[in-house]
Amino acid sequence: MAGEKILVVDDDPGLRTLMKVRLEAAGYRVVLADGGDSALACAQSEPFNVAILDLKMSGMDGMTLLERLLGVQPHLPVIILTAYGTIARAVEATKKGAYDFLTKPFDAKDLLHRLEKALEMGRLKVEVNRLRTFVQERYRFENIIASSEKMQQILGQVAQIAPTDSTVCLYGESGTGKELIAKAIHASSSRSRGPFVAINCGAIPEGLLESELFGYVKGAFTGANQPKKGLLQQADGGTFFMDEVADLPLQLQVKLLRAFQEHEFYPVGGLKPVSVDVRLIAATNRDIRKAIKEGRFREDLYYRIHVIPIYLPPLRDRPEDIPLLAHHFLCNFNREMNKSIQGFSPEAIQRLMLHHWPGNVRELANVVERAVALAVEGKITADCLLLGEEQTPERRSMPRSFNEAREEFERAYLVHVLTVTRGNVSRAASLAGRHRPEFYKLLHKYSLAPDAFRNDDSIPNQHENSSS
Repeated sequence: MAGEKILVVDDDPGLRTLMKVRLEAAGYRVVLADGGDSALACAQSEPFNVAILDLKMSGMDGMTLLERLLGVQPHLPVIILTAYGTIARAVEATKKGAYDFLTKPFDAKDLLHRLEKALEMGRLKVEVNRLRTFVQERYRFENIIASSEKMQQILGQVAQIAPTDSTVCLYGESGTGKELIAKAIHASSSRSRGPFVAINCGAIPEGLLESELFGYVKGAFTGANQPKKGLLQQADGGTFFMDEVADLPLQLQVKLLRAFQEHEFYPVGGLKPVSVDVRLIAATNRDIRKAIKEGRFREDLYYRIHVIPIYLPPLRDRPEDIPLLAHHFLCNFNREMNKSIQGFSPEAIQRLMLHHWPGNVRELANVVERAVALAVEGKITADCLLLGEEQTPERRSMPRSFNEAREEFERAYLVHVLTVTRGNVSRAASLAGRHRPEFYKLLHKYSLAPDAFRNDDSIPNQHENSSS
């Protein structure tokens, strides 16, 4: 792309001049250096898009300069200039990080072609690095929205095990954020520069699952006209996330167990094993111990994946996270729908806090999205929350135990008085006719945080991510 800045390093003044004329004629900006020291000074003072350097120079040779240049600008594509007699050294230089080499005397068209390819490679490196940095920042543990004591304990535990290479198994209902936690583990691990590959074991038909996992060789079956890498191989050097692992067919459980134990497997129709180096993170919303007793899950595979178990609580067990998450989703959908809804009314927050949330965080996101779509201006009111009934008529007609009914009433009452008093504990305790210490015990019992009720907008600011 014309206009990009090229560093040319050569101790031959005639070649430097020739290179400058040809590159500037093509629209590039050119900086000349007569040796390694002046080239490093240039690289330390300004960024370059490509460096072209001679391999054999007096003073600092091209190989040493290559290594030191990449130390200053790690993503800099470098093209080596070499005579025919030193091609072997040029090949060695490419192994040490040079992008390409060009023999002298060179053809002008060949030079420009290789330069364009090097520039494209440089742009790709910068973009990959930008995306990697974005992902790592997005999935940092402190960016996951959770103020409840339960989730803070879990995030602390997960942050401790992330740098290890141990297998992790995430347990939790659908919508509790298992994949988000898996991505955070990957982003905080030594494998963060490698791929994160995910598969939902329950979403792929059994007949296709084996070839998706292990890949296949050409001619393995009708229609296999080209070989295909499986997801396990695609995850090599990174993290392999298996969601709904309890839904794996028994036949595949045997093959996966061997793959995880031996770090190798055979593609469908293949005769040569493929070696892989992956960290496994599994997840399920099922009771695997029950599946083992019923003969639907292998006990040896269970012990293989159940190295570090993490149990994610449902949203109804951490209600103090609901206002924070609701506000986060509100901000997201405001941007997507080009709206400026300012928050939730106290009655809306009360309804959100009292809902059972069978779909957990995913259901909360859907509810907020519908509410933003329905709201015209101002705040989201209770009538915008299409929560529906989480219980069937049959279940509603069945009497609950006395303790269940009392606890549901107590929690609903506490939410109500906190909403009315905007989180003022003294006023709430007075309204409830209870002493402050006793009232605080009730708040702790039901995991209710007064801070969540202290703004009309309901929520203090939080970072970008959610546990969805």
